[in-house]
Amino acid sequence: MMGTGMTGKVFTVAQQKGGAGKTTLAAHLAIAWAQLGYRVATVDIDPQGSLTRWHAVRSEATGGQPGFTHVQITGWRTQAEVEKLARAHDIVVIDSPPHAQTEARIAVRAATLVIAPVQPSPMDLWAVHPTIDLAAQEKRRLLLVLNRVPPRARIADELIAKVHELVDPPAVDLATAQVGNRTAYAGTLMTGLSVTESARKTQAAAEMQALAEEILGRV
Repeated sequence: MMGTGMTGKVFTVAQQKGGAGKTTLAAHLAIAWAQLGYRVATVDIDPQGSLTRWHAVRSEATGGQPGFTHVQITGWRTQAEVEKLARAHDIVVIDSPPHAQTEARIAVRAATLVIAPVQPSPMDLWAVHPTIDLAAQEKRRLLLVLNRVPPRARIADELIAKVHELVDPPAVDLATAQVGNRTAYAGTLMTGLSVTESARKTQAAAEMQALAEEILGRV
């Protein structure tokens, strides 16, 4: 691992395919962990800057009390910045850019655990391979998270079985907690909140809380 002064866990949300729900997952996990009482920092190195825009909306919505630290940086500064944040926080969540650029590699290298959201579709299944390879090259553990899982769809079941075939412990794991295909996820982000805040009693909130706790249990 990195320097001995490192305290915080670093979770890099990575997926080479755009539109896999990476930023939505990073945002919701960050808040779920903050709600559990951890000091959380989020790092946006995706040039699209979606996480940063959401943080701005959230800061406005919460009267300047977003509940966590947020930093937007360019790739080459990632390592130093993440090490600094990990000394002052319990958890650092990195939203990494899609496509296998240097930035994605640096973000994966900085991780305690790499989290890759995968939708149960053939395209997404094929698209996750570069992320699996990248984690393997950087010798980092990878956790696949089934995302936007449609309710009771037979095709989803078949594809989920295929995801299981990709799993090759101890390098690649599959989260038990699945994230459903729910409008609540995108909807609450528009307001700067997360499902575990604005829709606390919902299935969406329960799923996200379960996933956040499972991930911590794995490190």
